[in-house]
Amino acid sequence: MKKNYKELLSNITTFVFDVDGVFTDGTVLITTDGELLRKMSVKDGYALKTAIQKGYNVCIITGGTNQGVKDRLKGLGVTDFYMGAHHKQEPLEEYLEIHGIDPQTVVYMGDDVPDIPPMKMVALATSPQNAVPEVKAISDYVSHKNGGDGCVRDIIEQVLKVRGDWNDNFSAKND
Repeated sequence: MKKNYKELLSNITTFVFDVDGVFTDGTVLITTDGELLRKMSVKDGYALKTAIQKGYNVCIITGGTNQGVKDRLKGLGVTDFYMGAHHKQEPLEEYLEIHGIDPQTVVYMGDDVPDIPPMKMVALATSPQNAVPEVKAISDYVSHKNGGDGCVRDIIEQVLKVRGDWNDNFSAKND
């Protein structure tokens, strides 16, 4: 039985995200030089930066290794990355142990099959609207927004609003 996600929002202190299909729509554009390009929503970036400024923990666990993606997220304040992670449960376990974080205070957002094991470890498993059916089936909450189009903002904003951290300070630059 799925948990009532709204009851869990007030306990969340940590956000863990996949990248491709969550921060992006999962599309990779390839230039004639072989460079891989992705697009990310500035609305997601604003929410992420706000959460970090408010003291929430943020971790990225992705199978990708794109330095540009890492640089973008670092620029928003993310400091914890697990890049090239194809078995995502182990990095999540390591992250939680290193930082002494209770899994019952964690929301994980993923969109594809490799995200299922870590999603089963945390208090709140979430996914974008365009996640694969297997992921949506185990999600406590499926965003009404697609990956790359506001799903990160959606879950962060909900948590911060419930905890009283959303409307009191809009000083984060929308970058």
